[in-house]
Amino acid sequence: MAGGNISRRDFLAAGTLAVLGAGIAGCASTTSKPKAPTAPHQPTAPPSAAAPTSAEWRALGGALDGTLVLPPDSGYASARLVYDLRFEGAAPQAIAYCASATDVQRSIDFARSHEVQPIPRCGGHSYGGYSTGSGLIVDVSPMNQVAIAGATATVGAGARLIDLYAAGASAGVLVPGGSCPTVGVAGLALGGGIGVVGRRYGLTCDQIESLTAVTADGRIVSVSPESEPDLYWASRGGGGGNFAVVTEFALTAYPIPPLTLFDLDFPWAAAGELLGAWQDWVADAPDELWTNCLLLAGGGARTAKAAGVFAGSQSDLAPLLAALISAVGTAPTSQYSVPNDYLTAMLAEAGCPDLSVAQCHLPSGNPAGRLQRTALIAKSQYVATQFPSAALSVAADAVESFQSALPAFGGGLAFDSYGGAINAVAPDATAFVHRNALCQIQLSAAGAFDATSTATAQSWLEQTAAALAPYCDGQAYQNYIDPTLGDWQQAYYGANLPRLVEIKRAYDPDDVFHFAQSIPTTLTS
Repeated sequence: MAGGNISRRDFLAAGTLAVLGAGIAGCASTTSKPKAPTAPHQPTAPPSAAAPTSAEWRALGGALDGTLVLPPDSGYASARLVYDLRFEGAAPQAIAYCASATDVQRSIDFARSHEVQPIPRCGGHSYGGYSTGSGLIVDVSPMNQVAIAGATATVGAGARLIDLYAAGASAGVLVPGGSCPTVGVAGLALGGGIGVVGRRYGLTCDQIESLTAVTADGRIVSVSPESEPDLYWASRGGGGGNFAVVTEFALTAYPIPPLTLFDLDFPWAAAGELLGAWQDWVADAPDELWTNCLLLAGGGARTAKAAGVFAGSQSDLAPLLAALISAVGTAPTSQYSVPNDYLTAMLAEAGCPDLSVAQCHLPSGNPAGRLQRTALIAKSQYVATQFPSAALSVAADAVESFQSALPAFGGGLAFDSYGGAINAVAPDATAFVHRNALCQIQLSAAGAFDATSTATAQSWLEQTAAALAPYCDGQAYQNYIDPTLGDWQQAYYGANLPRLVEIKRAYDPDDVFHFAQSIPTTLTS
C-alpha cells in the first residue's frame, strides 16, 4: 500500500508473501466485437490423428490476423512462458497470438482437425499451470482494448487489470476486480473476481452484462441473459477454460466514490486477538468497507495486519478503525488511513505505488514493465462463521511453523472479507456458489522452489488446511485453483455442479477444453 506500508505485491516481489488478488484457471479475449458469420460455421472434421506438418503450421500462421510462434522461432522461448516460474518446462507445440475472434475460431478448428489440445491463455496466472501445456496455446492477450461508454465498459478479455483500472480512472468509473495488476480480465471474471470494492459492488462476474465467445465447435456466439442464457449463467463464476473461449465482455461500471486506504499493524503477540476481532468486525461492517487480515511470515519477521479500502471519507472510516483497535485490545504498532484517487489506490493495492501504469506490467507485456514473474503455491478455504478461540490459535501457530519450516520463503494466511454485495446474490443465481462466506482464506508460499522446498511448502499447506478444516465450510475458490485438492468439483461449485456439467455437455460434448480440473461432461459418484 501507499505511505510506506507493504502491499501484497510488495511482499511477493520481496519473496515474503504469496498472496495474489486473482488466480486464473484459463482464459481468452478480444478487443472489438466480432460480427457473427453470415452462415453457420462448419468446423473441420477431424482426420486420423496425424500430427500437423510444418507446412500446415505455416498455413495456420498465414491465416491468422495475429501471430503464430513455433519452437524454431526466435520468440518462442519467451512466448511459451507463463507467470509462475514453476512451469518453466512447458513446451507447447505453438502459441497463437489471436488478434480477433476469427483467429480464435481458426485456432480451435486447427487444433480439433489435428487432434492437438487447444489451451486458452490470457494472463497465464493459473496456480495449477493450466494455461500452458503441450498443445496449441490460444493466447488472446493482443485483444486488450478497453472502451467505456456511460455505465458499460467493453473490454477485450486479454486486457490486464491495471489497464482496465487506468481506463476506468480516465473515464471516472470503476469495474470491480482483483488486485494483481498483470492478471487477465477473462480468467478473473469467469471464475468470480474478488477485489477491493467487492463488498460495495460485487464480484467481477456479477458485472458481466454480456460477452462474445468462440465455442468448442468454432461458432462465434453472443452471450447474454436473452441469448445463450445457460452459457451466460455458467460464465459468471464457472471458471475459465471450461466452456468456450471468451473474446469480449460488456461489464457494468460505476461512478468512482471517495476512497480511503487504511493499514493497521499489530504486534505479532496479538495475532490471534486481531484475527478474532477482525472477523467480528467484518460480520457487522458496512458494505463500503472491504478489508483483509494478513498473518504472514517472511524476511525473518512475522506480520499481523488489517488493511483495506473504504468507499467513503477518512472521517467516516475513523470510528470503524477505532472500534477494531478497541476490540483487539492492543494498540497497533503503526497505523494510517489516507484518502486516494482511484488509480492511485489501485496502483497501491497492486504493489505499484511508485510505478506508472506502464511500469506496472511484466516486461513481456509492456516494454516499460518492471514487475517480475514469480513462483507460488497456494490453497484456499471459506469461513462461514467467526472462528472460536481454538481456531485463532491454529492460525497463529501455522504462521509460526511456516517461518520455522521455510525461513527463506514468504507466505502465511490472508483472510479476505466477503459479505455485502457479494453475498446479496443468491448462490444459484450465477455459477459462483460461494455467497454465504464471512471471509476466504488464501494459504500461500512464494519463493525460489526446488524439489525439497516444494515438498516442504506443500506439506505445510496440507497440514494447515487440515487443521483449519473443522472451522471452514469445505469450499474453495476456483480462481485459486489447487491441483492437490481432492473433492475439487464440490469444493469449487457445490450445488451448482450438476447444472455446470449439463452446460459443459451441451457446449463441449467432446471435452475439447480439457485440463486436470476442468468441468466434466458427466457427473461422477
